[in-house]
Amino acid sequence: MMRGHTCFMVAFITSTFLVDVSGYSSGLVGDACESMVPNHGKSAQTSVAPYEVTANSATFNPGDTIQVTLKNKSSDNFEGFLLEARNADSSSTTPLGKFSTTNPQAQLLNCSVGGIPYTDSAVSHTSKSQKSEIIVNWTAPNASNIVFSVTFVKSQLIFWTEVKSPVIQRSLSGSTVPSQPTTSQNKGGTTGPILDALSSDGCGNTKFCFNNPSQCNPATDANCFFMSSTPLNNQGLRFEMSGKASGYISIGFSDDKIMGGDDIYICGMDASGQIKVQRAYSTGRSPPRIEQLGEVDGIAVANKNGIIQCSFVTRNNISTAQRAANNMYYLFFAYGTSAGGQINKHQDPPFISTEKVNVAVVQLASGNNDKPVLIKTHGALMLIAWMTTGSIGTMIPQYFKCIGSTRKIFGKDCWFQLHWPLMMLTVVLTIIGFVLAFVQVKGWSYGAQSHPILGCVVMGLALIQPTVAIFRPPPDHKRRWIFKYFHSALAFAIRPACSGNTIPRPLLINCSTQ
Repeated sequence: MMRGHTCFMVAFITSTFLVDVSGYSSGLVGDACESMVPNHGKSAQTSVAPYEVTANSATFNPGDTIQVTLKNKSSDNFEGFLLEARNADSSSTTPLGKFSTTNPQAQLLNCSVGGIPYTDSAVSHTSKSQKSEIIVNWTAPNASNIVFSVTFVKSQLIFWTEVKSPVIQRSLSGSTVPSQPTTSQNKGGTTGPILDALSSDGCGNTKFCFNNPSQCNPATDANCFFMSSTPLNNQGLRFEMSGKASGYISIGFSDDKIMGGDDIYICGMDASGQIKVQRAYSTGRSPPRIEQLGEVDGIAVANKNGIIQCSFVTRNNISTAQRAANNMYYLFFAYGTSAGGQINKHQDPPFISTEKVNVAVVQLASGNNDKPVLIKTHGALMLIAWMTTGSIGTMIPQYFKCIGSTRKIFGKDCWFQLHWPLMMLTVVLTIIGFVLAFVQVKGWSYGAQSHPILGCVVMGLALIQPTVAIFRPPPDHKRRWIFKYFHSALAFAIRPACSGNTIPRPLLINCSTQ
């Protein structure tokens, strides 16, 4: 029995040791992608590494291929290595770009950071054979300045981490762009280098596009509102936005065609007038809540001749809220003014896609900023009620009491039998229009300033007026005058509240009354 236990312990320790050694020598070190520190039970060397990493170019544009060389600076060869490209201007551990190699001593790794996989984002060794030089290729993403970072392993217990190349700078139009932050974890958003002019080239072929007017090109049309997204081989989406605005442009993702519960990316001016990118969440009841920017980099911006543009790469989930497990959304393109770095409510309705779309699928989409049908119906009913039936119904008792007082219809004066149906129709139309507005916005429209308040005032007065009329005293009653003045005062108040225009005070003519 003791012998069995002894054999088991020996086998366990031996297998554990072999697995650990095998994992080290095979170069399958994906677990170390984020820290780039080998799990060898020892600390990294603090002396200057006898190795270096260099690139054959000091600048890059998105899509460029750069040759990266790892080599010794003396006679000391290395057994293992881990190579990644990272942002040079921040402490982000997100690997950037994609590597390729045909060297049998090197292999590609799919690193994961924060649960998000990045295909071919790192390179490591395939065995612990001695190496004096490794050459691989790196394809640049749409990012700002980068640096190549390497962990060199001389032996299992001797290694160096954070051996870095010179900074490789993002080059735009042949000029080197100064270092700019391209990622941010604060709530203020971040600015970026100057952006080249955006274009609709590739729409429907290599990228998703949403624009108004339909199929407009921001490179040639100053009035083009444009948004595109390009899938980056499971490494996120590159968004581009362009529009003529004096403060900001934004793109929102919604489950319906009503603002509220939507995720937003904002490209707008900060307090100093610089363009920055922000991520936000809209409740539809108050200004959007600024969120952490998250996994966003490769930011570039422009503001020329009143046209705001920005480009960035995001690896965030589109939704910050719990919702159905699909990628279909209505798109909202909104624009407006800003003050002190805070966006104001857009004065013009946003452009809304005609149907739900998946921005990760290459296609063309367009939208319009027509008001919803219920809001149009609301406006039409209010117009009919207070410019037609209400106006006519109010003028009849003011100017035709004496004329029609000698003629009766069903025992009532002719003017009265015309007045009350028109006023009741006005109340009914007002109620329907009032309800439709609340149905459309699904609650109180806080962003609409005074309009909903005036609407409630008009609705209240419109209900009080017929209620008072129903309980009016007979014409010969001694307190009839109270009803007449109260009824006239309400009529005088309700019309300006509804139309914004002052009308003559109703005439209290001493004629036959009802």
